[in-house]
Amino acid sequence: MQVGVPKEIKTHEYRVGMVPAGVRELVGLGHGVVVETEAGEGIGFADADYEAAGAAIAKDATEVFETTELVVKVKEPQAQEWRMLSEGQMLFTYLHLAADPEQAKGLMDAGAVAIAYETVTDDFGRLPLLTPMSEVAGRMSVQVGAHCLEKEQGGAGVLLGGVPGVAAGKVVIIGAGVVGTAAARMAVGLGAQTTILNETVDRLQALDLLFGDRLDTIQSNAETVEHYVVDADLVIGAVLVPGAAAPKIISRELVGRMRPGSVVVDVSIDQGGCFETSRPTSHADPTYVVDGVVHYCVTNMPAAVARTSTFALNNATLPFVLALAEKGYRRAMEEDAHLRAGLNVHRGDITHEAVAIALGHDYVPPEQAIAA
Repeated sequence: MQVGVPKEIKTHEYRVGMVPAGVRELVGLGHGVVVETEAGEGIGFADADYEAAGAAIAKDATEVFETTELVVKVKEPQAQEWRMLSEGQMLFTYLHLAADPEQAKGLMDAGAVAIAYETVTDDFGRLPLLTPMSEVAGRMSVQVGAHCLEKEQGGAGVLLGGVPGVAAGKVVIIGAGVVGTAAARMAVGLGAQTTILNETVDRLQALDLLFGDRLDTIQSNAETVEHYVVDADLVIGAVLVPGAAAPKIISRELVGRMRPGSVVVDVSIDQGGCFETSRPTSHADPTYVVDGVVHYCVTNMPAAVARTSTFALNNATLPFVLALAEKGYRRAMEEDAHLRAGLNVHRGDITHEAVAIALGHDYVPPEQAIAA
């Protein structure tokens, strides 16, 4: 099979769909790999590194899309990219379609077979291809939040860890999944007063065992969210419903009651965000202010640490890329229900139920789609 790796074109996106080590694995199995020139430049890999691993170098993205059967990316395709997809061509990348009806329509119109990293599952019901980037984003959320709290960034001028004689800043994390846990680790490590809210008590029990009295674990409901958010210096939105749009946990009215100069970091923004005041931003212009509250809502946060993120993502995606290349998507998905869960669009049909509900489209089960 011919596998293509285009250069990412989203603003300040430096990650790449495959590192040379992954190329070497595919080539060793007899597959061809076409990599767009300078695709790996942002993380320190030159074209020569890919050629040494056995890849052919394409002059542009058009050549990659026109000559390959499987396209492996990082971020969702931009409009100029989905227009290059052909009928039946496989696309393996993050999609986040529930919050992006225009992209969904583009993929459907192209007739592509679009497989989303974020809905592939494992034996324990986890999301193994979302996890590494969630870990990165969770750690970064505290880092960027602390920066946004600096006075010249529009923040209140609060040092999260405090100093002797001065109270530490207050960090509130909404959601105790992978992002929330990673954020808690960083916030606790900085010495901030850290509270995490979650609906399920068993997850809070696990975090209590992990962090002890360094982390306050609170059952999430309307009253507790209101109580803790209005008193926070930094609020991190870490809410996820797999494949679906994120629920709006924090109302505009509640944001308006937060202290001027406080900060929100909405890691859920890829799925639409969990603050009513959230709107997507980029690394080029990452923040805006609503009612005196600084909002950081960058949709590709891990791109800021592109080298770490790329290696972490490739470690998780490569086994699935190899399966798709070796078996083709039909057989690979027939044999692996977890990969099948990643199928979001198949030749014009929406094949993930949560995405179909969010977009108001008819749903075609993936088993039915690949058997047709």
